[in-house]
Amino acid sequence: MKSVARSVSARCDREAIISRRVKWSTCLCTLAIVAAFALGGSLSAAQTQPPAAGSVVKPVGTVKAISGNVITLATDSGSTLTVTIQDSTRMVRTLPGQKNLQGATPVTFSQLQVGDRMLVRGTLSDDGKSVAAASVIIMTAADIASKQQQEREDWSKRGMGGLVKVVDAATGTITITVSGMGGTKTALIHVSKDTIIRRYAPDSVKFDDAKPGTLDQIQAGDQLRARGAKNADGSELAAEEIVSGKFRNVAGTVVATDPASNSVTVQDLLTKSQVTLKVAQDSQLRNLPPMAAQRIAMRLKGGPPQAATNGAAGGENNGFRGGEAAGAGPGGGRRPGGASDFQQMLDRMPAVTLADLQKGTVVMAVATEGSASSQPMAITLLTGVEPILTASPDSKGAAMLLSPWNLGGGDAAAAGANP
Repeated sequence: MKSVARSVSARCDREAIISRRVKWSTCLCTLAIVAAFALGGSLSAAQTQPPAAGSVVKPVGTVKAISGNVITLATDSGSTLTVTIQDSTRMVRTLPGQKNLQGATPVTFSQLQVGDRMLVRGTLSDDGKSVAAASVIIMTAADIASKQQQEREDWSKRGMGGLVKVVDAATGTITITVSGMGGTKTALIHVSKDTIIRRYAPDSVKFDDAKPGTLDQIQAGDQLRARGAKNADGSELAAEEIVSGKFRNVAGTVVATDPASNSVTVQDLLTKSQVTLKVAQDSQLRNLPPMAAQRIAMRLKGGPPQAATNGAAGGENNGFRGGEAAGAGPGGGRRPGGASDFQQMLDRMPAVTLADLQKGTVVMAVATEGSASSQPMAITLLTGVEPILTASPDSKGAAMLLSPWNLGGGDAAAAGANP
């Protein structure tokens, strides 16, 4: 009897251990689904209502500070929580893009760093301001940065972008016009049921603010970036991912600036009306040196690439080296003399500030569409563009060179892995 009792007891102990492991594994897998990247290497969690005190919560956010065994977490919902790491807290690290915790590795508290992304599972305090962590899933800032770089390179190699000309929902195709300093051409984007479609936010310059979208949201006149498998001549692309948005191209002279509201008002040459653009921290403001502007103007007029000397804007370092496309940002591609080249060059141009935009300054900008409650926000604003606008009086050809999907500067830090 004692032998049987010991056997039963041992079996019960094993079953209890297995039960705990299964429970923990199930918990982690559930968290992993929540933690799967949607955009920008971001962990995301859905909480539609404020949780009650003492309830189990799963906040997601970025580590802002570490002190002792306490972490200050800036959550994706906009709040700030203090997370207490206990001796019993289970902590693992997973890589961006993973849909489960297969391959996840244990980490210690000492390995955490400011900037890491974190999903916490734990009990909310009575005041709703802190969480006692039972488990934590980490994506390190270094892993996210590496993923971002890989994604940018892939969008550059296998992407293309342009202005939407026709959307045919019946055949699942989008015809776009690809514009650049070498001219324009059309390309056909094939959309399947597996294509990831996202829509750029109407009031944000941040690339990772793009939301899940549908094919019927894409309209003629929208700007679009797609990546996937291209055919031999690059005239067709089977899209794995698409990002689209409605943007404003503005070209004209500065009427006034308002430092208090961080805005600039421009008299648009095309519409003959004034438009006020907000300037955000992530807005890219650059000055184009005269020689570089002349060279671009020659390209827009159809002149030879070398017409304005190789010394313009730093010679071979200006992004036009021998007509090669440097490739920058999603959909940049390797098209010689295209928007990708132009964006690479802009990243090297001198920065300007709102104070530099004096009345009468000629500017060219691409901005968000804006909404009923928000003004258009400048994504890229360029000075020194008089020769360019002279070469392209209607401003359309010149403005299309300004990519709304700028992954350089401040936006790159926020943009994340996927466009």
